[in-house]
Amino acid sequence: MATPPICDYEGSDYQQSFWDQGGREYEDRAEALALKRLLPASGDWLLELGAGAGRNTPRYKSFKRIVLVDYSSSQLLQARKKLGVSDRHLFVVADAYHLPFPADRFDAATMIRTLHHLSEPPRALAELRSVLRPDGLFILEFANKRNLKSIFRYLFGLQSWNPFTLDPVEFARLNFDFHPKTVFAWLNQAGFVMERVLAVSHFRIGILKKIIPARLLASLDSFLQPIGKFWQFTPSLFVRARLAKSK
Repeated sequence: MATPPICDYEGSDYQQSFWDQGGREYEDRAEALALKRLLPASGDWLLELGAGAGRNTPRYKSFKRIVLVDYSSSQLLQARKKLGVSDRHLFVVADAYHLPFPADRFDAATMIRTLHHLSEPPRALAELRSVLRPDGLFILEFANKRNLKSIFRYLFGLQSWNPFTLDPVEFARLNFDFHPKTVFAWLNQAGFVMERVLAVSHFRIGILKKIIPARLLASLDSFLQPIGKFWQFTPSLFVRARLAKSK
């Protein structure tokens, strides 16, 4: 099968321009708190898909070995510079559709702010399943098209696409928002059992981020995140799923 188009961050200053200098301290803190809720107390091998410059890697303290995978070698070089050289981290240039690992290799995997760049998510999830061991843990973040901002914009005629339809929306080239039910169905088809959903980034509003300290906003967000079990209208959703054991 032909490889789908890949969103390539080669040579990009994404870490600096988007995260370090882009006014997204609140989002970063909120995502860190979500990961803390979902990560296991311990583990051996973790696969970090779409690791980029290693923004989240230091948060995976409970794992003995972490394999960082990204399509961009320049992003991984930034991650290596940040994390240093050690036996604990392995840096691999690859895409999510062709993972160069043996079957059942990893105890757990994460994919944070990566699914929204994939034009064929079910194919990537099937590939991930092949390298996770039975009962392996998967933590996924995805961009939710059914968020309050998009709903209001649609109702007032400020956007053409419908946030309630199940199909993904490509709002920019290789940048997709997904309906929660669609992503949950893909996970189920790939053999994953849902364990928990967190609603993240409740306060992703420019004026709030300007007048309220990021630490306080993130604390408030953390308090609300567990309502993701029944409230899925934030721009970001975190899912913890587990690979079903073979019968």
